[in-house]
Amino acid sequence: MHLLCSLRLKSSRVRTSVMAAFLFGLLFFAMQSPPVPSAPARSSPTSSLLPPPPPSAGGAARVAAHPNGTAQRLPDIVIIGVRKGGTRALIEMLSLHGDVAAAENEVHFFDWESHFQKGLPWYLSQMPYALPGQLTVEKTPAYFTSSKVPRRLRQANPGAKLLLILRDPTERVLSDYTQVHHNRLLKHKQHQPIEEVLVLKDGAVNLGYKALNRSLYYVHMQNWLRHFPPDSIHVVDGDALIRDPFPEVKRVERFLRLEPQINAGNFYFNRTKGFYCLREHGRERCLHDSKGRAHPRVAPDILHKLYRFFHEPNRKFFELVGRTFDWN
Repeated sequence: MHLLCSLRLKSSRVRTSVMAAFLFGLLFFAMQSPPVPSAPARSSPTSSLLPPPPPSAGGAARVAAHPNGTAQRLPDIVIIGVRKGGTRALIEMLSLHGDVAAAENEVHFFDWESHFQKGLPWYLSQMPYALPGQLTVEKTPAYFTSSKVPRRLRQANPGAKLLLILRDPTERVLSDYTQVHHNRLLKHKQHQPIEEVLVLKDGAVNLGYKALNRSLYYVHMQNWLRHFPPDSIHVVDGDALIRDPFPEVKRVERFLRLEPQINAGNFYFNRTKGFYCLREHGRERCLHDSKGRAHPRVAPDILHKLYRFFHEPNRKFFELVGRTFDWN
């Protein structure tokens, strides 16, 4: 009996020792774990330019590969504007080249906050799948006149080549008005005569009219040149592209260092529509009927007022880019 009690006492002591050793081990492990920081680390000064990627994005990837060998990449070429300058015609003509893959829609990543906050992975998802060696292009005409876009685009895609297509500022204003006027009619809104939006009651040009601001090219170009070197921006003559597209497209090919592929046979003049259409592999296609709408008739005195208004801004733009254009 004495022996049995002695054995039970020893067994109890062993269990107590094992439990004590286990608890000591847990305490030691906890003491070795790294401390949790009390505040997040400071971000770099430029981190606020681009929003953080969504939690499911796995970081701001710059390439999304596909099993067939194609990939979605950040665009090599961005057509930054200008609205009603001929951006749709330009991207359609570039698409004739076998080494160019074009995004289908205007992305509005850098100018629309709702899109920008989705981060670079979302932007990448809007790009076409391109083969190795192909250049990806997207166009958003509103980029040119948005003050925040140049810095954002430079930070996200510093190596991008920029295409800017411009028309005579007065013609661009009239085209801008024509589109807005057409959209207002579709929504059954009140008609606004062009004279009322262009000129104030005292006879002065209406500086509050957004279409006029979009045609002040030198103001917006100054902002772009603060962030991109001049040799990364090519200005396309939109009026020349309408009259005779082939020479202008060849200049774009050279700027992008593309192998010459587009030829004069890719263009033909459609007399019914009144502008050039495209021909590719025996198939013909034209821009949508919304393109090339007739402008409203404007009184000669108002036209001359616009010509005088744009004379000095045009001169400043010519100095800025080192070339002239045949604008009134």
